Amino acid sequence: MTDGYLAVDSGGSGLRIAVGALEDFGPFGDFGLFRGFGACGRGTPVRRGSREPVRTGARGIDPGHLMEQLAPLARASAAEAGVDRIAVAVVGAAGLATLGDALRAELPGALARELGTRTVALAADAVTAYAGALGFRPGAVVAAGTGLIAVGTDLTGWRRADGWGHLLGDCGGGAWIGRAGLEAALRAHDGRSGGSAPLLARATERFGPVTDLPGALYPRTDRAAVLASFAPDVACCAGGDPVAAGILRDAARHIADSAAAVCPDGDGVRVAVTGGLPKLGRALTGRLEEELADRLPRARWVPAEGDPLDGAVRIAAGLAAGPLALPDAPGMLWVTTAGGG
Repeated sequence: MTDGYLAVDSGGSGLRIAVGALEDFGPFGDFGLFRGFGACGRGTPVRRGSREPVRTGARGIDPGHLMEQLAPLARASAAEAGVDRIAVAVVGAAGLATLGDALRAELPGALARELGTRTVALAADAVTAYAGALGFRPGAVVAAGTGLIAVGTDLTGWRRADGWGHLLGDCGGGAWIGRAGLEAALRAHDGRSGGSAPLLARATERFGPVTDLPGALYPRTDRAAVLASFAPDVACCAGGDPVAAGILRDAARHIADSAAAVCPDGDGVRVAVTGGLPKLGRALTGRLEEELADRLPRARWVPAEGDPLDGAVRIAAGLAAGPLALPDAPGMLWVTTAGGG
């Protein structure tokens, strides 16, 4: 029987998984040398995904909805990878720190029943982002996509900043940028100060009449993803629109604030930004470089070596090899076995 691993990245824009055989993992050293999946071991995992975000409700992240999507994806991927049983599963989930009680209570048992899983690691998406970006080294990582959370570690404990969701925080993230852009569009529609005619035109093109936005947006359970979908429009307008440029400038300041709040002390400590937000281009990243240099002059801003799904694979490799170098902490990283613990 071939034992395998399952790595999961669950966020505001959907679900991604990777499945491979545990025997494909080679010697790892400090886990910090690979770029992408292939160099992490001898084999490349099978990857699949879903664009449907996992629901949240009164109990937080819905473990039943997660398994509805995850189980068929995992089975199909395991069959393609030649894996008979998913022995190790690493699930990185957005909102785990504040919305993960039901997931912690129910997901390990569901994975054991459905996939034969013996060891489960539940991690905040920021932790898998950290492992993907920096490996098992001290430093700080900002996971900036639909939402935004920063985590840092000296390998003895975690520091966290933001990650409070699109209604209370995630300042500088995709939903934050999109919401600010839509606010500027509505200001222009009303004739109020701070409005942006270019953003109004973009919003109308993307969503239709802006007067219909509240009714279309507020009832949606995926409104964070819908807000974030407007962030590229803000970036496209930033070159010629001072309002859009100002939104990205403020976003860069928020991102740097969160990085500074979690970064461990020391010269040359690595800081990375991962997620989809850097893809908005120099209108954001140029400002961010300036803000990080100002706030963290002793740190080194480095490219992320991999993304959160890469990080989940790395954690699976670490679990297969022995005790993890990353610290275990409630709401951040929790490892359990089929027998509990």
